Amino acid sequence: MNLTSPLSEPTPASDTRAERSLQLAIAAARTAADNRGQNIRLLDMRGVTPEFDYFVIVTGNSRRQLHAISEEIDHCLEDDLGDKRIGIEGYSESRWILLDYGSVVVHLFDQETRDYYALEDLWQDSKPVELPWQDDEPTAGE
Repeated sequence: MNLTSPLSEPTPASDTRAERSLQLAIAAARTAADNRGQNIRLLDMRGVTPEFDYFVIVTGNSRRQLHAISEEIDHCLEDDLGDKRIGIEGYSESRWILLDYGSVVVHLFDQETRDYYALEDLWQDSKPVELPWQDDEPTAGE
């Protein structure tokens, strides 16, 4: 009897899924950055839950900006990368828009709602993923 978790031993299929999930998550994060999303975080959820691989968390300044970011992420992931969104929540309220791509979940927040739900704290056992372009951005005070 094998008592190991399905997450404990990677297989070629899981490696391919993980690579594809990371590609989608980075593309979503990059698209958010290109549309002036702020405080963008990419969390590797694979060691925390089998439900999805990555969270992308983004803050926007207005309802209009959150809509634009969500629509551009849809365009990028669906049209450019051939993935299909499974679901969307919160679009009409626009305080927290959730885009579900199966292995990747994108959370777009206004600042107040992001502070209230504090997903990074809730999922503190996840691993942050460094985004390639964040090294190029100046930090506060520079």
